Amino acid sequence: MNFNFELILFYATLVTGIIVLMDVIWFAPVRHRKNSALKAKSITASQMKLPLVIDYSRSFFPILLLVFLLRSFLYEPFRIPSGSLEPTLLIGDLILVNKFDYGVRLPIMHKMIYPLGNPQRGDILIFRWPPNPSFDFIKRVIGVPGDHISYLNKTVYINGNKMPQQFIAYANTENESGGESKVEEREEDLMGIKHKIYVDPSRSSVDYKDIVVPAGMYFVMGDNRDDSADSRYFGFVPDSHIVGKAVAIWMSWDSKQHNVRWNRLAKVVH
Repeated sequence: MNFNFELILFYATLVTGIIVLMDVIWFAPVRHRKNSALKAKSITASQMKLPLVIDYSRSFFPILLLVFLLRSFLYEPFRIPSGSLEPTLLIGDLILVNKFDYGVRLPIMHKMIYPLGNPQRGDILIFRWPPNPSFDFIKRVIGVPGDHISYLNKTVYINGNKMPQQFIAYANTENESGGESKVEEREEDLMGIKHKIYVDPSRSSVDYKDIVVPAGMYFVMGDNRDDSADSRYFGFVPDSHIVGKAVAIWMSWDSKQHNVRWNRLAKVVH
């Protein structure tokens, strides 16, 4: 089951806010008059406690509102659930997502209200999955509107230009069945954006030629090229589905070794 945390947080903030507002407007004045009468009769303070729901709402509303605003307009935490962006991002990495680089959007409705910029080639993009927008995906932007994209023999071509790859070393990565696969770690130069990728020589390439990225759309791929469900399979990502840009790793947990990957903390994502 996929929980919509944004919606849950919104309703929690709304409900506690309404309770606090009603308390300020109606309940507090009534309570104040009753308390004054009780004090005149020397009733102890313990007998004049706030109702539990109002007490909790007053305590939690400021915190919920602050978290909601920060998460909606500034930064949102995101957990890496799969290895599709290895070796750049590992399973268990907890990253910060910049919510304002591409513009200000209304929470819940995700409607753009103040555009600031557009995703660029090489950006690691968080977006709502086009086949089912209730799920968030994370991939690297390969093609922007107007680009001609080809993928031939596990090599990206943009506008007819080959994106160079340089072999670094052999590495092991966990495959879909839970076993390990031997892959080649390479450095790809994506029109000046250098980053590492994994390529599995034992798997056939999913090739295509000269796909044109439409206006308002983006072509995305995982860095783990042979183990990533991306635009090669589900198509383009529309601008309306964009959540934000991955900027840094703030925590990383290795579930196999049951420890923190200290060397990945505060690492800038690129």
